Amino acid sequence: MSELAIRCRGLVKAYDDVVAVDGLDLEVRRGECFGLLGPNGAGKTTTLEVLEGLLAPTRGEVEVLGRRWADGAAWLRQRLGITLQETRLSDKQTVREAVSLFRSFYPRGRDVDEVIGLVSLEEKRDAWYEKLSGGQKQRLAVACALVGDPELLFLDEPTTGLDPQSRRQLWEVVAAMKAEGRTVVLTTHYMDEAERLCDRVAVVDHGKVIALGTPRELIERVVGHEVVEFQAAAALDEARLAALPGVRAVHRRNGAFALTVDRVHRTVPALLGELDGAGARLDRLSTHSATLEDVFVALTGRRLRD
Repeated sequence: MSELAIRCRGLVKAYDDVVAVDGLDLEVRRGECFGLLGPNGAGKTTTLEVLEGLLAPTRGEVEVLGRRWADGAAWLRQRLGITLQETRLSDKQTVREAVSLFRSFYPRGRDVDEVIGLVSLEEKRDAWYEKLSGGQKQRLAVACALVGDPELLFLDEPTTGLDPQSRRQLWEVVAAMKAEGRTVVLTTHYMDEAERLCDRVAVVDHGKVIALGTPRELIERVVGHEVVEFQAAAALDEARLAALPGVRAVHRRNGAFALTVDRVHRTVPALLGELDGAGARLDRLSTHSATLEDVFVALTGRRLRD
């Protein structure tokens, strides 16, 4: 059995003149949680839909669990769990009826009540779908994806709109999947979620993977350890800022600066001295540990939600 759960080579998906995925190469190992990060329109969801067998690629090679969709569709559908960005079920269907329906699609699977408990919907077992909150509907969608006992679980923005408690409960489900040696592929806009759950992440922009590694590797390789953000009421020379001790990169955004640095305790005093020498009034200054959001800004000049 291959150690890879997913392998893509030169994946392209085009719609007339619009190229959503542009030559994407990707490998996901069995038993890992793998994250696809990027802004809206980066090609993340389209990539997932090709991997899930919902879309046919325009070009390229795709293997999922060692099989191709062209000749292994029935086999693959029994081994995948899928949660889409938006799921709509019958309004008059109860939680238990919905999960039972999805359980009936698989020759083997998990106990319906057990899965309802995994997503903390026990008290809503007999509630109609239309009576559920947005977060409860999202958790029900995850239950429907889990009830077939998948080897590979796809989660597209799984915690969007969830309250903090529901997010943590879903994180526990993902952690349990990993502990059982199963594979999870997710997209998310929440960087704390990616840093906590994902063994590796791929940053995607304009349909291409522009960075790949563990969250810590990407942060240290692309950004550094700390970020110093400030705004000053004066024109400043970016070259002089880049020459300050410990500075790895300078980014300017909406009149403010962000310095990615290795040694914040050396950079900040030097920065204050530079501002004082330039006669620049400091309006705002803050520091924070570098995150995957900073990685994306460093690579693209944009934030994930732009």
